[in-house]
Amino acid sequence: MSDVENLHGMIIFAKVVETLSYTEAAKRLGLSKSSVSKEISALEVRLGTKLLQRTTRKIAVTEVGMTWYHYCARILNEVKSADLFIRQFHEEPTGNLRVVAPVTFGCQCIVPVLNQFVANNLHVSVDLDLTDRPVNLVDDNIDLAIVIRRDRPEHAHCQALIDISWGLYASPDYLQRFPTINKPDDLPRHDFILFRGPAHTISLPFRKDKQKRDIEVRSRFRANNSTALVNSAIACTGIAYLPDYSAQDAVKAGKLVRVLPEWEMDVYTSWILSKSDSFISPRVRLFIEVLQKALQQ
Repeated sequence: MSDVENLHGMIIFAKVVETLSYTEAAKRLGLSKSSVSKEISALEVRLGTKLLQRTTRKIAVTEVGMTWYHYCARILNEVKSADLFIRQFHEEPTGNLRVVAPVTFGCQCIVPVLNQFVANNLHVSVDLDLTDRPVNLVDDNIDLAIVIRRDRPEHAHCQALIDISWGLYASPDYLQRFPTINKPDDLPRHDFILFRGPAHTISLPFRKDKQKRDIEVRSRFRANNSTALVNSAIACTGIAYLPDYSAQDAVKAGKLVRVLPEWEMDVYTSWILSKSDSFISPRVRLFIEVLQKALQQ
């Protein structure tokens, strides 16, 4: 008994069960009624059991036929899904793309990519929600969420984008006015600007070659937004602990400099989360590809 030979028969049998009509099944499959009848008869011979009870007026499914139908139906659904996948793969991206991203990372790294994506895809519109709050893709009706985590998110469909390194930044004026910083042990004498948290102190990690240090520092200014921390550092309030991307514009402008650049600090990863659907729409699939390429460059 050939599995390939049975596959064709299983699809035909599933249609007969669903319509309880050889004529209707043949019509939906684009076959003749006689070919459907012959295939069912041949299938029953190969299986060695009766699948259908046929009279002049109706078709009844046997008990074994109904059980076997459930297997056939799953195969038919897989065939449909495969066809749908290919159609979607070749479709032009259309519709509304709903994206959520962290505020600063979204403004500096995601918005430029979205701008170019909209320009290149005339039939796609974008709704962007910049927020640092947790989101639920299904409840919030979101196509994609960009998150930043130290570890992989507990989400079925996520892909890594880029690593995000952190560092200490201060204005040149601040560094001239306050004690020189040559090593991590010099840091506790300074004021720090940190992301808002439950405590005013934080232990900063430092790594260089085989050396590892954890230095406890205290903040006088805390905020929940890295742009606010950058501005505070430029104003000489203290030394800011920031993701490197958030400070890069200020560094290029000469308003901030990296403190102890020879030491590595925290590294997080940005992730893109998508819904747990069987297929990703063309607009979502294409934007993921474009975003990954743009950020990696």
